[in-house]
Amino acid sequence: MDKMGIVALIIGLVLCAVGAYAVWAFLPEVIIAVEGLIGIVVVLAGLMLVIFGVLIVND
Repeated sequence: MDKMGIVALIIGLVLCAVGAYAVWAFLPEVIIAVEGLIGIVVVLAGLMLVIFGVLIVND
């Protein structure tokens, strides 16, 4: 590996460690955010199915 690859590897490991600590420190907020994201995904999936159904009915 060249120097740039080693630097990127070290920075990536540091960012993973800091991110893991942040998730651990703010665990209740992370759980709320994940629940909200799941809700958004469900709404978007429903919207896509509605659009798909309208397109199928029109044909």
